[in-house]
Amino acid sequence: MLETIDLEKKLDKETYKARKTDLAERLYFVQQRAWEAGIPVIIIFEGWDAAGKGTTIHKLTDPIDPRGYKIYPIRASRTYEKKRPWLWRFWLKIPARGEWAIFDRSWYGRVLVERMENLTPEKEWKRAYRDIVDFERNLADDGVLIIKFFLHISKKEQAKRFKKLQKDELNAWRVTEEDLRNHKRYKKWLRTYEEMLENTDTEWGAWTVVEATDKRHTWMKVYQTVVDALEARLGEARSEPEAQQEVAARSEPAEVRSEPEAQQEASAQQEVSALQEAAGAESKAGDDNGRTAQQEAEEVGNA
Repeated sequence: MLETIDLEKKLDKETYKARKTDLAERLYFVQQRAWEAGIPVIIIFEGWDAAGKGTTIHKLTDPIDPRGYKIYPIRASRTYEKKRPWLWRFWLKIPARGEWAIFDRSWYGRVLVERMENLTPEKEWKRAYRDIVDFERNLADDGVLIIKFFLHISKKEQAKRFKKLQKDELNAWRVTEEDLRNHKRYKKWLRTYEEMLENTDTEWGAWTVVEATDKRHTWMKVYQTVVDALEARLGEARSEPEAQQEVAARSEPAEVRSEPEAQQEASAQQEVSALQEAAGAESKAGDDNGRTAQQEAEEVGNA
C-alpha cells in the first residue's frame, strides 16, 4: 500500500503562500467554533523517523490559540504506568470538551516500536489492534473527533535527512543508533506500518497518509485535512471560493458613512440624551416632594 504512494508531490512557493494565508485563517476560526460547540479533538502524528512530525506540529499550532490545545510527545511507558492497563496513561490525556490534544506518536507504539523491538509479547501486541479500535470507538461515541496522520517518506529521503542532521552540530544528537538501525530495517518497518494502517483504519478513526518528501506539501495537506474535518463536524462545509470570500469579508474595513448620515446619527443621539436627562430631572423632583411631605407630617405628629 505505502509503496504505491506518490512521494514526488510538491507545492511551489507561490501556491504555498497563497493557500497558507487562507487555511491559517480558517484553522483559527474552526478552533474557536470547536471550543464554542464543545467538540474535543484528538490529532495523531505517526510516521517514519525524520519524516517531520515535530516540525509539522509546530506549523499546525502556529496560527491557533495556545490556550486551546496540548501537545503530548509520547515516549516509553514509565515503571508505574506499566503496572496499569497499557491504555491507562493515554486516557489521562484525553482532551476536555472543546480542547485539542495533539500527539507526537501515540498509543500506536504498542503495535510499532514495542513490536519491532520485542518489548511486548506477540500475543499482547496483536490483541492491541482490537484494544485500539475499541478505544477510539469509545472516544468517537462520546463526541471526540479523531484525526490521524501518517507521514511517509522513502528510504532514500530518510537517509538524506539523517545525513543533513548529522552534519549540523546543533542537531546531530537527534540521530541515534536506534534510528540508524531502524533505517537498515526499512522494508520490515514498511510491512509493520502497512499492517498497522490496515488494521486500524476505521470510519471513526481514518488515517490520512501524507506524502512528506516536500515540506510545503506536507504542511498544507495537514492544514486542509484538519480544516475539512472540523468544518464537516461543525456542519459548515463550504467550497474553497466561499471560504475565501468569508476570510476576505472579515478583513474588510468597517463601512464608512457619508457626512450627512454621520450628522443625522449624532443629532439623534443628542435628542435621546436630552430626553434621558429630562426624565431623570422629573424623577428627582418627585422624590424631593415626597420627602418634604413626609417631613411635614412628622412635624405635625410631634406637635
